[in-house]
Amino acid sequence: MTLAVFLLGLLAAHSTMLPSSAADETFKIVDTSGEHAEILAPDGKPVLRYMYRRDTSTKESTFDTAKVYAHVIGPEGEFLTKGAGGLFPHHRGIFIGWNKLKQGGESHDLWHVRNTAQLHQAFGANQTSAEGAAITGKIDWIGVDGDTVITETRTYAVSRPQGSYLQVDFTSELTAVGGDVELNGDPEHAGVQFRPSQKVAENKSAKYLFHAEGIDPKKSKDLPWVAESFRLEDQTWTVQHMSHPDNPKGARWSAYRDYGRFGPFTVVNIAEDESVTLRYRFRIIQGEAPDLDALVQWYTQYAGP
Repeated sequence: MTLAVFLLGLLAAHSTMLPSSAADETFKIVDTSGEHAEILAPDGKPVLRYMYRRDTSTKESTFDTAKVYAHVIGPEGEFLTKGAGGLFPHHRGIFIGWNKLKQGGESHDLWHVRNTAQLHQAFGANQTSAEGAAITGKIDWIGVDGDTVITETRTYAVSRPQGSYLQVDFTSELTAVGGDVELNGDPEHAGVQFRPSQKVAENKSAKYLFHAEGIDPKKSKDLPWVAESFRLEDQTWTVQHMSHPDNPKGARWSAYRDYGRFGPFTVVNIAEDESVTLRYRFRIIQGEAPDLDALVQWYTQYAGP
């Protein structure tokens, strides 16, 4: 059983935080109240930062804190992902959103978040163990009229499997509130996406690898995974973004931008008070992409038989 499955099973059972039997060999979660929560590896170094601060004191801070997302942190404390500002300032870390969320005749843009927001409300049952840790946030998606249109339970579960710097399992349970919801848009402005550091937009180093020859992400649907390599300073990094086979079908991928934002977009319909669960895995490698066989094997491990 994988760490992600184990942790999510515990969350579903409403368990409490796991005890730490050997603190110096255990992943930890440290919350800076009202700002962010970090997952620390057993060596004490942060590897993921869950960003949830909300500041409406100025127009600029309101926009900069209108999304909940996660940074991936490198071994020297550097962010591998982009936060607020930079090229396309609404792109931030590992994030989720749709630019055309339709409900009751209204369209709500939960991608650009200029007059909408994703607001962290509370933490769920965060988990820590010697193998990894998981941060779960309860998040309200606020529409143009100020009402909640989606309630979300989002989990970032991290581990360190052999051959990788970090593995992040992303799970999002979305529940429609106040009426039926259609999540719509296009591959450039919707879905579950990874945006590397602003430095990649400056050096234009992003390149992509697919599971088979001849793949055109603008035409092919439901790709199982896409891998991206990019350069930060003198270090190359590779991210394999995997879509679980249980996700809604019809996904189209954006996986061609030289600044590195990539991920799948799917049209999803959710009836009032009903839920849909989305699952993705990010495998982060320090260095060039491994051979295709390894990438295929890692996806097979995630997808199951």
